Amino acid sequence: MRNMTRRLLAVLTAMMMVTALGLAGCAGEAAPEPAKDVEPTQEQPNATATGEGEQGSAEPVKLQIFAANSLTKAMAEAQELYTSQHPNVTFADTQYEGSGTLVEMIGAGQYADVLITASKGTMDTAVEEGYVKEDTRQTMFNNDLVIVTKKGGELAGKDITLADIAAGAYTLAVGDENVPAGNYACQALSTVGAYREPDGATGAEATGKGGSFSDALKDKVTLGGKVGDVCKYAESGEVDIAMVYTSDVYRMGGVDICSVVPGDTHKPITYPGAVCAGSKNAEAAQAFLTWCMTDEECAQIWEQWGFELAEN
Repeated sequence: MRNMTRRLLAVLTAMMMVTALGLAGCAGEAAPEPAKDVEPTQEQPNATATGEGEQGSAEPVKLQIFAANSLTKAMAEAQELYTSQHPNVTFADTQYEGSGTLVEMIGAGQYADVLITASKGTMDTAVEEGYVKEDTRQTMFNNDLVIVTKKGGELAGKDITLADIAAGAYTLAVGDENVPAGNYACQALSTVGAYREPDGATGAEATGKGGSFSDALKDKVTLGGKVGDVCKYAESGEVDIAMVYTSDVYRMGGVDICSVVPGDTHKPITYPGAVCAGSKNAEAAQAFLTWCMTDEECAQIWEQWGFELAEN
């Protein structure tokens, strides 16, 4: 009996020791503290703290560009270079049309982030209509008007003048009224009586719109809806000569320059660019325009395609 009592006491003692140890362990565990919100610090910057906007963050931006038809190849290369330098920026299907057509498209409700036209007048209209932000407007490029003919053709190397055209010596292609190159051509032709405006204005004072060709020329003129089409008319031999930009000779090929049209016979050929008033990516659009004017690699692209950067 005594032995059994001893064994029972030993078991009870052991059980009491186990219980005591368990309670001690629970008492030693620290209760977890509630999670606290962590605010950004200098050691943990976020995109806002570093000033990273549309261009600096990884958030993708897609820009819609409306550009004059003559910029087709140069702009495509510029956009490719820009995307390589700014991987978060891509471009929607860039619209290349006559400058007047581009302005009409925006007026009809089509979306664009950037508008680049081939004449001051068309950008003036865009500003007046509220299609672009006037404070973002800048002159981007300069160009020259040239008389071209089929490459290697009978007239290649011949110095053809405005007076020769006025005399009706050649069939001619120029842009229609929505194509600035056509406006410049008509302004130049007005100085030799080959084109007449309703108010009698000539040269740089003329608009190159709303007039008519002289009797000697009217049956010999083919109009094109794009300056590229005008160049193709000469390249194919459909007309003897065409009046286009120097840059069109670079991008189209297939033609030879006969002569450069005197600069004082038409308004200065400039390409203004601006951020569109309805742009949802105005900051990124402005950054792209600034880059076009300042990046050294991009400057080589413009030069390669016959464009001269304007000085602002």
